Order: sequence, then structure tokens, then C-alpha cells
Amino acid sequence: MSNDVVFGLHAVQSLFERSPERLLELQVQKGRTDKRINALVDQARDQGVSVRFVERSRLDAKVDGVHQGIMARVSAARVYREEDLEDILDGLDKPPFLLILDGVTDPHNLGACLRTADAAGVHGVIVPKDKSASLNATATKVACGAADNVPLIQVTNLARSMAWLKERGIWMIGTAGESSGNLYQSDLTGALALVMGAEGKGMRRLTRDLCDSLIFIPMAGSVSSLNVSVATGVCLFEAVRQRQ
Repeated sequence: MSNDVVFGLHAVQSLFERSPERLLELQVQKGRTDKRINALVDQARDQGVSVRFVERSRLDAKVDGVHQGIMARVSAARVYREEDLEDILDGLDKPPFLLILDGVTDPHNLGACLRTADAAGVHGVIVPKDKSASLNATATKVACGAADNVPLIQVTNLARSMAWLKERGIWMIGTAGESSGNLYQSDLTGALALVMGAEGKGMRRLTRDLCDSLIFIPMAGSVSSLNVSVATGVCLFEAVRQRQ
């Protein structure tokens, strides 16, 4: 799957709104003439972006998901490196609010976490370079434009980056179902990095050891755990509530 396509009406529309300079070409399914697609075609032509009308089979072959009759070829989204992290933090005028994803390998979950992080006002999402989903077309579509708004920072050594953040006074709060710290009784204000573990496995041992505290989400039903993107949303918005 190529990293240089964005597909689906909402994702393409968000691209026009947030990063139109990345657009290289718009491909539209022949016979699709609804208002939203027509508006995007007009925008592309106004901006000098090439528009091609192609058979549905061509779009089906290019994307892994529901394309809704539209796909954009784009220059790659920017992925930040660990050396950029200091500049991001130095540019803030409020306490840092970060999300760390330890080994989230499903691009759907990465995209959903980015989308939620954008909605919650997170300043950056940090992932390890290895054993993590890439910002491919699927993740970008699920993120619905958030990939162009929230810095995704890939680091070579997650433990080293966490230790450096701790030296800067950023409190590390990890999530673990067996912990004793209730999410709703924990202080999520101030300089904060919320650490979420991989699907099924949770955080790696060294990641867990570097957390200043561990919290759990109280569960009322018979389900023992939540999907990582859902759990991320619950925790981020409890932090948003406390920080307002």
C-alpha cells in the first residue's frame, strides 16, 4: 500500500482545507457527479491540480478501504523526528499535553488515535520508529485530516525519549488494567504525557517502568478491556475536562 494517496470524501476534503499544497492529482470515479465530489473537482481545478476520471476498478486496486469514488495523489505527510520534539515543546505557550503510543501496529487504530488527539488539543503524538503502524493511506483516511494537524513524532528509542521528557518536567501517566489508580481520581493537569500500550499486549516493561504512575479505566460491564483508540479517547477527554 502506497503512502502517497488519500481516499474518501471526508479525508480528501480535509486535505483541501488543511494541506492543499500536498495535492498532486485528483482521481474521480467515472459517473460520480454528486455535489460533494463536484465541489472537490472544482476546487482542484481552481488550484491548478490535475483531475482524472477513472474506472472504479482502478480506484479499487489502489486503496485498501472505501474510497467513495475519489482519491488524491499527494506528497508524503510530514513525520517528525525526535530532534524536532524540542522545537515543538519550546514553541508552546501552555503546559505540554502529549500522547505516547507504545507499539500500536494497526493503522486504523493509529488513525483513530490521531483523530482523537486532534480533537482533544494534544500537542504531539509520539511513537517508536519500529513496531508501530506507519502513517499510510489507511491511517490518514481514518485520521480525517488530523495527520496534517497533530505532529506525529517517530523516535528511535522510546525509553530514551521518555526519560528526556521526564527531565523536562513532563509527568508520564501510563494505562494498565491491573493498576490501582482510577482514571477519574488521577490528576491529569499540568505538563502531561499519556502513555497507551499496544493492542492486546499493553505497554512494554521498560515503558511501564518509566511511567510516573499507572491508571485504569473503571469498567462496569463484562468486557475486560477496550480497543486502544477507544481507551485513548476516554483518557484524553478526561484530561481535557480537568485541564479546562
